[in-house]
Amino acid sequence: MTTDRWFRPVLRVIAALLLAVQAVVPAHAAVTITFWSQEFGQSFPHAFFSFSGTPDAGGPAADGTYGFTAKAITPALLTGSVGGRIDRPKPSYIDRSNAHFSVVLSDAQYAAVRSLIDEWGENGDSHYNLNRRNCVHFVAEAARRSGLTVVEDRKLMKKPRSFTQSLERANAGRVTVIELPAKAYFASFTPPVVAVGSAPSPR
Repeated sequence: MTTDRWFRPVLRVIAALLLAVQAVVPAHAAVTITFWSQEFGQSFPHAFFSFSGTPDAGGPAADGTYGFTAKAITPALLTGSVGGRIDRPKPSYIDRSNAHFSVVLSDAQYAAVRSLIDEWGENGDSHYNLNRRNCVHFVAEAARRSGLTVVEDRKLMKKPRSFTQSLERANAGRVTVIELPAKAYFASFTPPVVAVGSAPSPR
């Protein structure tokens, strides 16, 4: 009995210490990718994605918004391949867009998506083809590298919103559903946040 009376306070102290340690030790960081679309862009509909968070292994914070588009909007788009480029939508463009869903990436998946940006950028194969290599195809490959199930239905490959929502359905239970206009999505954070900073876009 005497031992029991001595042992219980010791256990309480140990438990309190463990809770204190958990409070000061930061949780593992992670990068989240969020998939977006704008159905009524100034030129044509657009699909893109954004990063937030920090890799588990540490290093610079992951941020930025990325899409893929033609270098120039001309009739040549209708006849074959043209020059393409990585698109960095402005916050004002994002504000008119819709966030559909997000998924947490492993460091390897994050690196794979970052590689995609380089592969489709100016130092890689940056040709744009409205039927075979447009912004929806870019997002499809980003989703694939994020570990998601991707079905490239030909009827949806020029429909950013419909395609992105098809990804959401195909990966139910594996993604965090958002389905909010940008302003409502950013307002849901505490404190509220603004659209991820980005370089100019022609839209």
